[in-house]
Amino acid sequence: VIFLYMDGGPSQVDTFDPKPLLAKENGKPFGMKMEATQFNNNGKTLASLWKFKNYGQAGIPISDLFPHVAKHADKLCVLRSMTSDFSEHTNGNYFLHTGFGQSGRPSMGAWTNYGLGSKNQNLPGFIVLNGGLIPPGGLDCFSSGFLPAAYQGSVFKYGNKPISNIARAERTPELQQNKLKLLRQLDQGVLSRLGQLDQIESAIANHELAFRMQAAVPELVDLKGESKSTKELYGLNEKFRNTATFGRNCLIARRLVERGVRFIELTCPGGSGDRWDQHNNLKDGHTKNSRSVDQGIGALLQDLEGRGLLDTTLLVWMGEFGRTPFAQGNNG
Repeated sequence: VIFLYMDGGPSQVDTFDPKPLLAKENGKPFGMKMEATQFNNNGKTLASLWKFKNYGQAGIPISDLFPHVAKHADKLCVLRSMTSDFSEHTNGNYFLHTGFGQSGRPSMGAWTNYGLGSKNQNLPGFIVLNGGLIPPGGLDCFSSGFLPAAYQGSVFKYGNKPISNIARAERTPELQQNKLKLLRQLDQGVLSRLGQLDQIESAIANHELAFRMQAAVPELVDLKGESKSTKELYGLNEKFRNTATFGRNCLIARRLVERGVRFIELTCPGGSGDRWDQHNNLKDGHTKNSRSVDQGIGALLQDLEGRGLLDTTLLVWMGEFGRTPFAQGNNG
């Protein structure tokens, strides 16, 4: 699974769910019951600010925000029936990631890792590629909850050094092996006295995994072997920084799938603009956010299909909210 997490409120009626009645009622007082909102700065009916066209054999409506994704319309399954009972991002994110509106439950990445196991013993089974914005709710969104701690998400930073302290600090491999052997002996001694303890068992597993990752992670993020055309496909040389950031993480996600990692989550890039959370200036914010992710997602769909990986890889693309059919203020 590659979970493309859109932080905030990617508007359904401006992306994949056109509402002709909104265009008809645009600028008029909203004619139905207004559900309670967090800030109650409710404005008038707000139509989509983008045009829609139908794409592919299925005729899926996609707005002008996503020209790259639109080329792959027949690879998409668009669900327009999703709802949330939460009006605040933190609880909405817990619900999105775990199915429960409070922290403490296992995330879907942890469940996938726990249920299916890992096909690569040198990398975690659940990896979060952080483009710059950790979701509201923090690391609990990637938690293992009541499952063993070894199944929680491992957060990789953006760039060529995604894991802190991954490089070997000892002068020789032998010295490091001796240290690891001593750690195992000490940990096993605690377990023999106290019985099974998830904290200790997971610590042992993490020590051993970290040792194997010292070789696997640098090889993973070294893109020298990727062709020029592949890098251009993902937008790695685009001047808009966020396009390059998200595109690179999409490429890393494909490389992780090739290496058998079960669940990869991509967060949105920081930098230009806000999250998909336009309490004002919807036009500018959604334009920047779509520019950040559109090329990378289109490239990922094309690349996975070309390599025969799309049949066994599920791409999930969503955020915790959409937007109301009326504005916040004048243009939010």
